[in-house]
Amino acid sequence: MAATGDVFKAYDIRGTVPDQLDASLCRAVGAAVARFTGAGRLLVCRDMRESGVELSRAFADGARSEGTAVTDLGMASTDFLYFASGTLDAPGAMFTASHNPARYNGIKLCLAGARPIGRDTGLTEIEALTNELLAASPAGSAGPAGPAVLAPLDERDLLPEYAAHVRSFVDAGALRPLKVVADTANGMGGLVVPLVMEGLPFDVEVLYPELDGSFPNHPADPIQEENLADLKAAVLASGADVGLAFDGDADRVFLVDERAQPVSGSLTTALVAVSMLEKHPGATVLYNLICSRVVPEVVAEHGGHGIRTRVGHSFIKQVMAETGAVFGGEHSGHYYYRDNYRADSGIITALLVLELMSRSGRPLSELLAPYRRYAGSGEINTEVPDPLAAVEAVAEREAAAGNEVDRLDGLTVDHGDWWYNLRPSNTEPLLRLNVEARTDDECRQHVAAVVDLVKEVT
Repeated sequence: MAATGDVFKAYDIRGTVPDQLDASLCRAVGAAVARFTGAGRLLVCRDMRESGVELSRAFADGARSEGTAVTDLGMASTDFLYFASGTLDAPGAMFTASHNPARYNGIKLCLAGARPIGRDTGLTEIEALTNELLAASPAGSAGPAGPAVLAPLDERDLLPEYAAHVRSFVDAGALRPLKVVADTANGMGGLVVPLVMEGLPFDVEVLYPELDGSFPNHPADPIQEENLADLKAAVLASGADVGLAFDGDADRVFLVDERAQPVSGSLTTALVAVSMLEKHPGATVLYNLICSRVVPEVVAEHGGHGIRTRVGHSFIKQVMAETGAVFGGEHSGHYYYRDNYRADSGIITALLVLELMSRSGRPLSELLAPYRRYAGSGEINTEVPDPLAAVEAVAEREAAAGNEVDRLDGLTVDHGDWWYNLRPSNTEPLLRLNVEARTDDECRQHVAAVVDLVKEVT
């Protein structure tokens, strides 16, 4: 049996199959989630990875062994699970490893109403219960022993209701014919993009729509620009108005404009914030602390109230619940909506951008031009022996130099015309660095200076 310490991460469960994640472990996790939630029913769905069939079935059997009924929702995107959890008011489990390679799989969990489960909201307790169940398992068994009669298992198709929910975020009458290329990378976007776009006035070309968890064409990781090559080429070749790149479980989306220029998560956050503030004047908008300065500037310019948050969906969803924020964005391509049970959705974001383009009648590059105010480094990862100690050492140096340090999430230092954030990875011996400055040249210089500082103190 796999060890839980290898796969229980900050926000989900994830590992290689079968050495880190196998059916016996998933069965124990299913029983643990049933015990932790005390729910009468759990929802289960999966992405297109071949291992998901066996692993999700084992999870369901574990939950059923605890007397908890299970509804199997079939193959779907992660944001579909959140919709189902909110609609049916039941906890859920999505079997996916998102953008990770084919040998990986994992479980994203949520409480009823799509409320998040992370280390601070139940995942630690679920891991402890999982270990107890594994320890009590008979030697050589396939998992924890359970009753001879399992709780019920049924199947349900909520995809039509999900598609209607996604389309409810835009005014279909305001949409105009646009040429759209969507690269779904053989991931779950190949299911949800055609489903949602059906009946809308868009000419949609889908690249790699076949659901194939071996990812035969390219990795389903659109934050890496090399994985956008095919999308860029298709946008230029077809004269498309926009390109959409989805990750493996289709909860994230990245944009490519009509000139095949990638759009950062920060610029997309700013753009969608404008749309949401038009629909909800004066509303609160969240943005995480590695988003560009342009985001709070744009929110303020359009009459909204911006709130800066830590990185990570658990934190953003919590602040969204506390403040009633209508929208929240992360530089990593996650976009959260109050009316989507405070959950993130790539396809809702795509529709909102298409609606903005339709209303303006302008190319995406022109819509974004006013927001291209700063130069960003993107996230730079550096391997160090002790990331937490490195952050503390850099913070001491900055404080000793008289600079103001912000410890909301890792270390943020604002030098006036440039700033940087340094955070330890939750899962690897890495420091994650983000720098923003006025120009590309200045940004490169400041990146080099911070990297040198890290080397000095480690």
